[in-house]
Amino acid sequence: MAYDLIVVGSGPGGYVAAIRAAQLGMKVAVVERESLGGICLNWGCIPTKALLKSAQVFEYINHASDYGIEVADAKADFEKMIGRSRGVADGMSKGINFLFRKNKIEVLSGNGKLVRGKKVEVTDENGKATTYDAEHIIVATGARARALPNLPIDGEKVIGYRKAMSLEKQPKRMVVVGAGAIGVEFAYFYNSIGTEVTIVEFMEQGLVPREDPEISKELTKIYKKKGIKTLANTSVEKVDTSGDTLKVTAKNRKTGKEEVIECDIVLSAAGIAPNTENIGLEDLGIETERGVIQVNDMYKTNVPGIYAIGDVVPGPALAHVASAEGIICVENIAGLKPKPLDYGNIPGCTYCSPEIASVGMTEAEAREEGYEIRVGKFPFSASGKASAAGAKEGFVKVIYDAKYGEWLGAHMIGSNVTEMIAEVVAARNLETTGHEIIKSVHPHPTMSEAVMEATAAAYDEVIHL
Repeated sequence: MAYDLIVVGSGPGGYVAAIRAAQLGMKVAVVERESLGGICLNWGCIPTKALLKSAQVFEYINHASDYGIEVADAKADFEKMIGRSRGVADGMSKGINFLFRKNKIEVLSGNGKLVRGKKVEVTDENGKATTYDAEHIIVATGARARALPNLPIDGEKVIGYRKAMSLEKQPKRMVVVGAGAIGVEFAYFYNSIGTEVTIVEFMEQGLVPREDPEISKELTKIYKKKGIKTLANTSVEKVDTSGDTLKVTAKNRKTGKEEVIECDIVLSAAGIAPNTENIGLEDLGIETERGVIQVNDMYKTNVPGIYAIGDVVPGPALAHVASAEGIICVENIAGLKPKPLDYGNIPGCTYCSPEIASVGMTEAEAREEGYEIRVGKFPFSASGKASAAGAKEGFVKVIYDAKYGEWLGAHMIGSNVTEMIAEVVAARNLETTGHEIIKSVHPHPTMSEAVMEATAAAYDEVIHL
């Protein structure tokens, strides 16, 4: 019952850490209370993308005539869309099980709790508790939807993201509270299949408030065309769930004006809360701040032998961040002396339509940091590939330091831009300059040419504008 490493949680942080540890010769076990893969594979990243793909296909069919194809009587089967999404998630979870068997990683099913003396107590579904010893323990328990004080989630009328991808019936009207990635993705999905959607966002910028304001403005314009209503700088004061129809009271924070929105269901997408309760942190004296575990740059807590990664520690709550943290944590345990993660070069992706991808500073942040900057934009309306694909919405925006040519940031909105952002991440990691991007031959016709063209625009060398 003794291991070199026990990982509590099998999400994209936990399972990646476990596999890397096994590759490095450690005897590893993973504690999981639900399905392998955690929220990401089962209720987050993967099944949501399956839903969004169904929405995109339906949208293609509805616009088939634009491509010279006639299609009659296309209908969205909500139940089958949900079923496909769950099937994709189940397949991915089984894939993690295969990888665990391949790497001789043992799965300990149940709720894990840290116990003094580098031990983990695992309580199974029957209430039986078993204690396991480990030289090292990684907490990777992830997070859940955060409930707002005046918007309690009941799982029926006011729901979180998990319920939003497993509803039994498609709602006719939906209010989405929160306009971050989760909110705008679900808004796109439900709108595309015929649900009337209103988004309420507390921040003044409105949609995707963490992105560059130009990205937010472009998405707002596109969503308006789709029939999605956005209420920015607006708070939800209360939700009356007493009748068959929900009544959401929304208040404009600038004018103080209130309006009541009637709907069938409210989706709360107002952020996440870490799963750090009842796992023994207090008993061991592990330092936390507002439920977030405090760690150093190698993910060590203040208690020797205990580490934490992913959504339970400070930093972006993203699957790829959790995976990177897990690898660094394990490689440090193994004595490989990895570099700390550069949190300034983490890509963010939003998979609505059109997609959004960004990395580094916004234009405003670069100016606030005191940089003299060069900014370039290239619209997809000027891209041959985008025109051919019928995907002319959006643009690529790049920000460079005028003095040294350092690539400070990039912000994209358009078709498949989440597949393009890695070029920027790699280039920034290699300290590539703007002129080197201009001189790197990009294939034609491609959407990715827009990165080179936007860079050329920043240096007044753009050809196709």
